[in-house]
Amino acid sequence: MVIDNGKIVAVGENITPPAGAEIRDLAGKVLLPGVVDTHSHIGLAQVGNQDVNEGSGPSQPILRALDGILMTDASVRTAVSGGVTTANIMPGSGNVMGGQTAYVKLRGRTVEDGLLFKTGVQGGMKMANGDNPKGYGARGQAPFTRMGVAALQRRLFARAQEYRRKLASANPPDRDLELEPIVEVLEGKRTVHFHTHRADDILTVLRLVDEFKFNVVLQHVTEGYKVADEIARRKVPVSFIVIDSPGGKLEAADYSPAGGAIMEKAGIKLAIHSDDWINNSRFLIREAALAVRGGMTEEGALRALTLNPAEMLGVGDRLGSLDPGKDADFLVLSGDPLSVYTHVLETWIDGEKIFDRSRLPDRLHQTGGYGVSDRYPVEALGQ
Repeated sequence: MVIDNGKIVAVGENITPPAGAEIRDLAGKVLLPGVVDTHSHIGLAQVGNQDVNEGSGPSQPILRALDGILMTDASVRTAVSGGVTTANIMPGSGNVMGGQTAYVKLRGRTVEDGLLFKTGVQGGMKMANGDNPKGYGARGQAPFTRMGVAALQRRLFARAQEYRRKLASANPPDRDLELEPIVEVLEGKRTVHFHTHRADDILTVLRLVDEFKFNVVLQHVTEGYKVADEIARRKVPVSFIVIDSPGGKLEAADYSPAGGAIMEKAGIKLAIHSDDWINNSRFLIREAALAVRGGMTEEGALRALTLNPAEMLGVGDRLGSLDPGKDADFLVLSGDPLSVYTHVLETWIDGEKIFDRSRLPDRLHQTGGYGVSDRYPVEALGQ
């Protein structure tokens, strides 16, 4: 593979290296496209600081994740150590509409350095149903029920439809920062990333999609395997999480390790995400291995880490595979990507090496030792 100026120039067996090229012999190693995490809270959920959920009201479309992302936080470096090169960083699931997400490459010291889209719409929209947004009921605010959650969401879309109609009239209204991003959703400029677990909640999302015709990625989809035919019939993509210690939420009690395999067999486009901090980003590739243990094909699991999520974020033309013309985002692995014995040796973004396991500070993030580096057994690393 030849990379130049941050791009992949050529891939193949019989390539003549350009004059003056730096040549790396990676015999015995494996190259993998950079991992794209479709559901992450890194940079927002920091140690001792939580900027994930805005609890002042149930609907927050005006919020922008990029206003709270700290790119110098350790969680970002840890994600890179696990092979994540791009993440959909988004607000939490405590609101019926939680705010605007940001599609970010994990490079640079500011979120602007990493934004995939420097102008215009820079991410998706976070929405949620089920138990999480019902929490406002305990405070005496709507919503109290699943019916109330869906009613609030339907009202938001209806208001945005009316606002959009007025914008096209001879006397457009004043700018409405709350409705503006929802209009972008209705116009297909912004994808909704919809937190949902139970089968009934999944079907509610699909009803909203049928009614308001917006682009959606179903997130989590714990019981997606129960209604896989309905998801597949609408050609709606799914981003799901793989856990090996189920529990913690009643609405996720019917989690099945075979869920990914069942949805894959139904023909659903799948991505695997971390939901970091729920699963630490450095274990995201391991999630794909667990999905294979649950019955997914190896090819399907690897696509769920790379090309499929890139396409879900609308950047499949730039990321997700090692093809000429695409961004030089890739990993150097010590062996089979799905082997528990394999390590991410290097992470490259835009042709720049961002992580190198041979460097002690980098390895501390990969092994979880950065928080206790003064007590870490450095001698064991051979450094």
